[in-house]
Amino acid sequence: QVQLVESGGGLVQAGGSLRLSCAASGRTFSNYVMAWFRQPPGKEREFVASTSRYGGTTDYADSVKGRFTISRDNAKNTLYLQMNSLKPEDTAVYYCAASVGGPTFNRNSYNYWGQGTQVTVSS
Repeated sequence: QVQLVESGGGLVQAGGSLRLSCAASGRTFSNYVMAWFRQPPGKEREFVASTSRYGGTTDYADSVKGRFTISRDNAKNTLYLQMNSLKPEDTAVYYCAASVGGPTFNRNSYNYWGQGTQVTVSS
């Protein structure tokens, strides 16, 4: 079992920045591919970004490329998402997730999920 707890969400104006954190506990953090997903109001959960077990490979949704950066600190068992140049369409509940394998873009590949943190971007 892996327990995931997100933090760092909040209300920010368009053009602003936020950094989300996801603290992991339980099994060895570096065993897992990690990702951020988000669920906008009234929409399905969607992929945002992923990082390989030691951070050497990252992937991003087209909608956030160049604005968001995913990173991880395996010594601290923590995943991060730095979000810059935020837009109102980034408003969503953001979730971190852990996977033992499978396509990183596919939410069905992820075995463990956090409870989510709300990000609201005002125009």
